[in-house]
Formats: sequence, C-alpha cells, structure tokens
Amino acid sequence: MAYSETQPEHISSVSVDPAEMASFSRMAEDWWNLEGMFKPLHIMNGFRINFIKQSICEHFGRDPEAELPLKGLRILDIGCGGGLLCEPITRLGAKVTGVDALERNVKTAKTHAQTVGLDIDYRHGTIEQMRAAKETAFDAVLNMEVIEHVANPPDFIKDCAAMVKPGGLMICSTINRTMKAFLFAIVGAEYVLRWLPTGTHHYDKLVKPQELSGWLSTADLNPQPAEGMSLNPLTQTWKHSQDLSINYVTVATRPAA
Repeated sequence: MAYSETQPEHISSVSVDPAEMASFSRMAEDWWNLEGMFKPLHIMNGFRINFIKQSICEHFGRDPEAELPLKGLRILDIGCGGGLLCEPITRLGAKVTGVDALERNVKTAKTHAQTVGLDIDYRHGTIEQMRAAKETAFDAVLNMEVIEHVANPPDFIKDCAAMVKPGGLMICSTINRTMKAFLFAIVGAEYVLRWLPTGTHHYDKLVKPQELSGWLSTADLNPQPAEGMSLNPLTQTWKHSQDLSINYVTVATRPAA
C-alpha cells in the first residue's frame, strides 16, 4: 500500500509537529551529503546499523556474521528521512519499508535508492495512517531519533508498537532530558560546534529513559534496560556506554502470540 504523493506536507496527525516538519523540509536535499547538515547521523550510522543488526539477530536467533543476516524479515523504519538506515538494512537482506511525513524526504530517499539499485518501499505518510490502514505488522520497527520531534510521544509510541507483530521487537533511540544533554547535544552540537542547525532539538521535547519505558509498557511491549551511546569527538566514533545522560537506545519486544 502506497500513500498519496500529493498529500500536503502539513499532514494532520497527532504525531506530526508542523514546526519540526518545516525545519526538516529546509534540510531535505542534504541527506546524502557526508559533510552537510546530516553529517552527525552519518557518523552515528555505523553504530546504529551494528546495534540494529546485533539486536535483531539475537532476538530471532540469527547469525550476525552471515552474508544476509536479516534475510526474510520485514522491517519498518519510522521517520526514515532520506533513507540513511533503510539502505544498509536492505543490504543486510531485510525487506524494508520506510515512512516519513515529509514528502521531500521520501522523494530524496526514492531517488537515491534507485540510483544505487535498491528496492525499498518508501511511503509518504505517518505511522497513524499505517495503523488506520491496518497495515500488516512487521518483524522489527526502527524508531531512531524520531520521538524527540513528535507532538504526542505516548500516542506515537502506541501507534508504533501496533506495527510490531507478536514475537517482534522495536528499537528506539533518542536523547535524554538532562542538563548534560542540553549542554552537549543542544548548546554544544548546535550553537558551538555547528554540527546541527540551531533549533534541531528542543529541551522540553527530550525524553527520559523511564518515560520511554513507561510508554512502551503501556503499549504492551516489554522494554529492556536502556543502553547509553557516547561519541568520542576526537575520533568521531560512537560506542556503547553506561552513561544514559545524553544519547541512549532501548529495545522492546512483543510477546509471541
């Protein structure tokens, strides 16, 4: 099922924040520029891809070192942007669907996938629309660096969770609402180092791990303890960390039927 490409970018939905959409619209054409506005995501991508692969393989009893470790699995990437996760996850063998509320992002993602010869099901729309359309649930749902940009996080998580099939899982990554995150992820990254455009993140929309865990539980998923993610600014590499005060990732599973 494909959503209409003529649907306006200001989609009326509980999860879509018009101000956030306007900000990302201005950056849409820059997704695949390694030195552009999305450079921080490109730097983070290696860590994200490995974490996703390891988590999904562990959950489904797959060999992460296999040539196509995710072969046969249906995976949904929510807020897929220009396809930075969809493409490498497809190369791991998964059948990937990417959905984004911004039409310009979807067009960028489609164009790039065609250029590199990848078959990815990109949708212009929202998770609420997918749920309302009774889309078949997925083996895994990726909810990466999205929740801090939506208007109603608890309802957003509930709709995302509805897309996880029995026995499946959802992976969420976001930024903690702490003073340290404010200083490093907002002031440092946006205003001092200029790694991100100013206004990309808003402190009051950041999410504490216990809040996310509660919303996942309310949505009938079983969240695992959050894991920290830390960036070495000198080597520009990410690694696992015990420190949850800035970036963190959470895996939540749905019991098998």
